[in-house]
Amino acid sequence: MFIAIPPRQQRRIAWATPLLFAALWLAYVVAALRAPAGSLATVLDWGVLTGGLDTAAAWRQALADGSALRLISGLFLHADWIHLLGNLVFLLIFGLPAERTMGGRRFLLLFLLGGAVSNLAAVLAIDAPDRVVIGASGAVSAVIGAYLALFPGARLGVVLPLGLFLQFVRVPAFLLIGLWALLQLVFAYSGPAFGSVAWPAHIAGFVFGVLFALLTRAAIARRLRRNRGY
Repeated sequence: MFIAIPPRQQRRIAWATPLLFAALWLAYVVAALRAPAGSLATVLDWGVLTGGLDTAAAWRQALADGSALRLISGLFLHADWIHLLGNLVFLLIFGLPAERTMGGRRFLLLFLLGGAVSNLAAVLAIDAPDRVVIGASGAVSAVIGAYLALFPGARLGVVLPLGLFLQFVRVPAFLLIGLWALLQLVFAYSGPAFGSVAWPAHIAGFVFGVLFALLTRAAIARRLRRNRGY
């Protein structure tokens, strides 16, 4: 009697998340190695400038001269290493499982398009025309939103101080991410000024990530079935 042995499922290697990780880190190192004047010039040349893109004429001009690409290039610039490190950590935590589920190309689209949308939201929300929006926080927020939509029942490990000891506990992801999203809303309306953190970018990125995952879930499901061989 012959017994059919199902083929061993190959674990696909995530490539988009490491690629983005390396690109963000390399861009920061290159900018940091430049003289202060050169570093500032890099931010002004590639960062997202506020005070525009609020009319059809401004959009036509931005598309014609290529300045609309700042919505993406600004994602790879960071104010300091703490700003960069926070984004890199959250990119790895939420990006790797999200990419393994949705695929590298779709994940890359999520990051870049979500980041562009979040930067645009910051530009429209900030009235001052002399601000520069930089950083991948909005794109990472899109990744967090997609993670929540893809894994609503997931649990995240958290270290909590209980008395004199540190206790590792697993908390439902929707609670932690929900609390994080609530804080973004609170800070956007009553928290620190726009000078340090573009809170609307976080909110817009998170909402985009949730919608992106929900709208592409049928394609993601087909991908997972194809990878499993049925």
